[in-house]
Amino acid sequence: MVQRYNKGARSERELLAFFHSKDFSVMRSAGSGVNSISPDIITFRNKKGFAFECKAWNGTSVSIPIDKFESLKAWEQNTGMDTFIAWRINGEGWFFIRLDELSKAQSNYTITRKRAFDINRKIEDLFNYNTNSENR
Repeated sequence: MVQRYNKGARSERELLAFFHSKDFSVMRSAGSGVNSISPDIITFRNKKGFAFECKAWNGTSVSIPIDKFESLKAWEQNTGMDTFIAWRINGEGWFFIRLDELSKAQSNYTITRKRAFDINRKIEDLFNYNTNSENR
């Protein structure tokens, strides 16, 4: 468990550093990876913000519990910030998945690696991302 947390925290810091290098104001949530109240990372620049729930996982899919998904949806609706699952896959980099691109399963929301590759939204694509409604 500690190794997985360290890997996730390291990946979150990597994402923070990247956005900071692109002149974004960045913040990592206290209790990131522990609570379901807020996303792991939020970034802002020129009145535009993104929120990220970060996953560093090399499996064939990534999932989040239903209560976390609902919390992230509420965050997105309340703040107007585009909210993504940021999935870091070793050797492939980051993939950014909108919440409405996840599939509901019995006890969680999930996306397969294949689906993330098909969507293929990479970090560079976020710089051309307009607003919540314009990209759906």
